[in-house]
Amino acid sequence: MKQQHGMGPSGDCVCLGCGATKPHKPGVPCTEERCPKCGKAMVREGSEHHLAYLRKVRQKKGNTP
Repeated sequence: MKQQHGMGPSGDCVCLGCGATKPHKPGVPCTEERCPKCGKAMVREGSEHHLAYLRKVRQKKGNTP
């Protein structure tokens, strides 16, 4: 049996380019979604990719924990 690694059916997809969000569609990974504003690939809000991006932004601003 194949193991799933999803984050569940609820939540949002977020664009790391412009910050736009849209509701996550169950069964469709956010990385397969395109931003409605700028067309870039999206990531799942709260995912490792999203959290790493937020850490990077904080480091650039000098607000590292």
